Amino acid sequence: MSEHPAVDLVVPVKPLGMAKSRLRGAADRGVGAPEAHARLALALAHDTVAAVLAVGRVRRLLVVSSDATVAAELAAAGVEVVPDGPVGGLNAAYAHGAALLRGCDPGCAVGALQADLPALRPEELDAAIGSALAAPGGRAFCADAEGTGTTFLLAAPWRVLDPRFGAGSAERHRASGAAELIGGWPGLRRDVDTPGDLDHAAAIGLGAHTRAVLVTSPGA
Repeated sequence: MSEHPAVDLVVPVKPLGMAKSRLRGAADRGVGAPEAHARLALALAHDTVAAVLAVGRVRRLLVVSSDATVAAELAAAGVEVVPDGPVGGLNAAYAHGAALLRGCDPGCAVGALQADLPALRPEELDAAIGSALAAPGGRAFCADAEGTGTTFLLAAPWRVLDPRFGAGSAERHRASGAAELIGGWPGLRRDVDTPGDLDHAAAIGLGAHTRAVLVTSPGA
């Protein structure tokens, strides 16, 4: 195994109409128009992806999404997008993406990152990847700001990713033998599911896409 293995990441993005239901209305002062909500959900993904693309040690980013708008928008930004696999759900999307990446390079390190991290900084993700690669057991995760969910999971070369995302996923990843990363990394830990989460992300510093959507929203 090389000292600095290739690192490939998977980021699943739900269909925009189904994504982030608890954020509905956050982009248009409570109106909840589908178009405004879709713009916000897409902006969260755009900012997450932009941060990933700025991390030098990430060799390949694979977005898993069957949403045509997501595919077109992110492909235009230079991101590789593939449709969901035959099994639905977040963990199935991670597993599908990881299988595609490992199919091209069985010896790569493969990571799973949430798509709703609009305050993510490239240096945070770079540091988390480095810590994860050095973790005992070759598999590590980053818990969210509340300490109950997971925003990032990485498996070193030849280790199975075994994603267990969802409510209470931090404990499930911990119980599965994954090491818990302890870095501060506020942007990496601040996933956005609710308007309150979005406020906290704004306090850290939103990426350009999310900031632009909120600034141009009615009543902003």
